[in-house]
Amino acid sequence: MQGIACPIDRRLLDDWQRDFPIIPRPFEPLAAELGISVDDVLARLNAMQDAGRVSRLGATIAPNAISASTLAAVAAPPERLEEVAAIIGAQAGVNHNYQREDDWNLWFVATGPDRADVDASLKQIQDVTGLRVLDLRLMRPFNVDLGFRMNGPRQLVPPRPVDLSVLQDGDRDLLQALSRGMPITPRSYWDLATNLGRSESEVLDRIETLHDAGIISRLGVIVRHRALGWSANAMVVWDLPEQQVEAAGQALAALNGVTLAYERRAVPDVWPYRLYNMVHARTRSAAQEVIDAATALPELADAKHKVLFSTRCFKQTGALISRTKGKAA
Repeated sequence: MQGIACPIDRRLLDDWQRDFPIIPRPFEPLAAELGISVDDVLARLNAMQDAGRVSRLGATIAPNAISASTLAAVAAPPERLEEVAAIIGAQAGVNHNYQREDDWNLWFVATGPDRADVDASLKQIQDVTGLRVLDLRLMRPFNVDLGFRMNGPRQLVPPRPVDLSVLQDGDRDLLQALSRGMPITPRSYWDLATNLGRSESEVLDRIETLHDAGIISRLGVIVRHRALGWSANAMVVWDLPEQQVEAAGQALAALNGVTLAYERRAVPDVWPYRLYNMVHARTRSAAQEVIDAATALPELADAKHKVLFSTRCFKQTGALISRTKGKAA
């Protein structure tokens, strides 16, 4: 693993990308399992965050469960690439912004508390840049739990059912704080609760409830895959009849090396592709091997497709769930 030679650091990043303890002193079980002190665990995680290998300690939220999001793209003229990327990245709701190898060369995820908020962000980007924005809404996820296992085979985690009936007042602000990341301190939840003006016990109870309900899809260490060696990343898009998407999506999700798979809305006469998958690999040749295996799947036989390798990351952060302003974590 690039830059992660220490077995303890590897285990910290591998074993705790999900199912992070929801207890007052969450790092004690990690320390006990690794045979080191809590202070050592905290020092290691903070150092890896400072080095850019760890994005945050926090949560990923089930897509479009309590907020809205969409994948979008623009075709920026090469001489305007930096300018347009900066305009896109300036939107608070844009949490991912990548350059990819295609005429549609800037791809980003726009998030917001509701669909109207996302629509407003897309309109502002279109108005300011003067470029058409493709709005490629999520229709159906097959595998959207993006984790990077370092030891052993990939763990396929299909989407869990989401129970929105558990939501209470204040949950959006809590989920926003978890999406942005909480402090890596001996009592992370206490610090998080203090920043939100709430009690630790209440925050722990709400996080556990929201996790059990599938609203929090993953709680743990969120890594930066490029900094950990996954630098050859490709988005593959497939043009399939609607009735074939489900079988092909399930097959892609189960294929070793495919890290994400989902169906999105096509744009008639412009972007016919409905099925998407991501491949994150250490080398371009390794990524191509996965893509070749995907094209060999019976469910994708003779399907028209495009491969869009990413070449630059302009922005990567947590989703925008609530615009309520509170204390910073």
